[in-house]
Amino acid sequence: MKIFITGGTGFIGRHTMELLSKTNHQLNVLIRKTSDTSFITNENVTLVEGDLSEKHSLLKGMENCDAVINIAGHYTFWEPDKKIYSKINIDGTRNVLECALQSGVKKVVHISTAGIFGKPDDEPFNEASTPGQARFSEYFRTKYEGDRIAWDLYEKKGLPLVVIYPVAVLGPGDTKASGQYISDLIRRKLPATVFKNGIFTFVYVKDVAQAIVNALEKENNIGEKYLVGNSRYTWGEVNKMISEISGVRLPMINLPNSVTLLNAYLLTGLANIIKKPPLWGMAIDQMKVMNAGFNADGSKAERELGIKYTPIRFALQEAIDSFK
Repeated sequence: MKIFITGGTGFIGRHTMELLSKTNHQLNVLIRKTSDTSFITNENVTLVEGDLSEKHSLLKGMENCDAVINIAGHYTFWEPDKKIYSKINIDGTRNVLECALQSGVKKVVHISTAGIFGKPDDEPFNEASTPGQARFSEYFRTKYEGDRIAWDLYEKKGLPLVVIYPVAVLGPGDTKASGQYISDLIRRKLPATVFKNGIFTFVYVKDVAQAIVNALEKENNIGEKYLVGNSRYTWGEVNKMISEISGVRLPMINLPNSVTLLNAYLLTGLANIIKKPPLWGMAIDQMKVMNAGFNADGSKAERELGIKYTPIRFALQEAIDSFK
């Protein structure tokens, strides 16, 4: 199979590429001039320079391809210019999927996020659950809009779509919010812990990569949704595991939720003025997400994609080892 991949140099993308490089699939990988491609040494990988905003580069990359894996997305909880979220997560998604239609590929595996469900009435929620009203962050809001575009193209234009919804992803090589939180905690950069009773669902990054590959290779699953991840912990429990694995004591202070949110509003307001990320990673979007949490049921991926979830303690161990 010949596959066009976006986001192949990111956190999830690198692990997905590692799996695919062990197969006989031929890979066309979209890169930018600034992309780090030093880890790509496989002969079955062709690099295609371009951008999500440039349809001609997308069509070039998809030429003679059988499938598309769209992992690209802008995942942060604060930016000096919020337009970047819409540019990539909405407009970029639309461009990739419309080009996939035009190219006539047989399958598109689009990577969304469990965060698009917000806070559903169902607990835990699953693929059939009706999303809640709030999205809690600009990242989740724009990924939600991208998700709606994908399913609209599936229903109205026949896009051969499968969508993966990872929960909170942990593992080595994460430079985004979760990875930064672990790094700051073990390096004693955080003065306090927060939201210790908030429940999140977590997943090992290599389990997400395996789910993507299995969804790609599975037959007769066009139109399916897969939540990926099934390990539910409070932040307090996760903090304890991080402390036990790293040998680093947790901060003595745990801020009340109301105080945490107030501080996050103030620090985000200051960040917007000085155009630098909020101190201690306390962007209001990130704090809202941690406060809301999400309790997701990823058992369908186990049943239908053959995923066997790795214990989260192992994912934390690998993440901590990579920071050391």
